[in-house]
Amino acid sequence: MPRIRIDAVLIQAVIAGALSFAHLHDLAAAAGQDGWKAWAYPVSVDLLLVAAWRRMRTTADNRAAWAWFVIALAASLGANVATAGLLDLGDVPAWLRILVAGWPALAFLGGTLLVHSPAAVPTESQPVTAAPLPTPSEPEPVPDVTVERAPEPAPELPPAPAPEEAAASAPAPVSAPAAAVPPALLDHARKLADSHQATTGSRIDSATLRARLGVPASLADAITAQLA
Repeated sequence: MPRIRIDAVLIQAVIAGALSFAHLHDLAAAAGQDGWKAWAYPVSVDLLLVAAWRRMRTTADNRAAWAWFVIALAASLGANVATAGLLDLGDVPAWLRILVAGWPALAFLGGTLLVHSPAAVPTESQPVTAAPLPTPSEPEPVPDVTVERAPEPAPELPPAPAPEEAAASAPAPVSAPAAAVPPALLDHARKLADSHQATTGSRIDSATLRARLGVPASLADAITAQLA
């Protein structure tokens, strides 16, 4: 069994409830409600206040609960303020007697509507189950297919020309033009050739003339041919 822990909040609530209960009882008794009826008035006011507050916390659309909470709070607060010396409890006005006499019907209506108003039932979220994945089907065996390529036709070669036609169509060899020998170089080469022949007794060759003059082989051959 859970134990009730007594703390400052609970003590303050009990004291405040007792004071409000006493003020409502005194006002109801001054308005002509004697006996057990004067004790029932505080219960009807404070109980309607608690019921409206509870409905406000458990209902999504709490506009009706807010309305009855304001009505019960005004009745409780007004009764407590009226007993603070602002009102002569020995001579209560007629309008206050009418309000006190009509309060039971109003409190009964408010309590009935709060009890029968639909409460928001919290919906539990349904767990989302993932759809089962389809099992992979085994692939069907593929039959072996052998592809044979047709042999490509050999390219046709043009007929070989006759020997006479080949000789006629062959280009004639182009003879390299003879290198032009400057006269001064030719005279110097002739002096070197005479000196070589007087020394060795033989004519100078193209390689020796090329080495003496320092000219290209083609030019040395052309000079040797003109010295002959």
